[in-house]
Amino acid sequence: MNKKSKRLRFLGKVLFVLYIGFIIYFLLFSEWYGRGAMQEYRYNLVLFKEIKRFWVYREQLGWYAVFTNLFGNVLIFVPFGFFLPMASKYKYRSFLSAVFYSFALSLCVETFQLLTKVGSFDVDDMVLNTLGGALGYIAFILCAAMRRNYGVHKKSKRKG
Repeated sequence: MNKKSKRLRFLGKVLFVLYIGFIIYFLLFSEWYGRGAMQEYRYNLVLFKEIKRFWVYREQLGWYAVFTNLFGNVLIFVPFGFFLPMASKYKYRSFLSAVFYSFALSLCVETFQLLTKVGSFDVDDMVLNTLGGALGYIAFILCAAMRRNYGVHKKSKRKG
């Protein structure tokens, strides 16, 4: 592994750790999204129930609530899918690994929210979070391909 690759891997690890710290704070403790303790357990185990509800009642809920619930749950996991392969060894750099670990992290977050009553356990959030991790991995693959392609063109110009 050359110096540039080592630096990129180190940067990926640093960004990954910072991102995990952010996601733990934001998803579990941030009062901005009503993460205060509730009196009862709240959960949704019906697949697509909340997604459908947010879409059907989008006019009453407002576009901000719809966007933050539907797209926010996707967007917040995109960096996870991007930084995971960047910080990982090659054997963990597969699409299935990114999907599996995105799902696992989402399951941990949702379970913690349920047990501590700082949020609700929602299978729809897990679907959206996992989708975000998958999209992040696809973005990583595209960026890595562009970086390799740029490096090949740069070397060929020096030779020519």
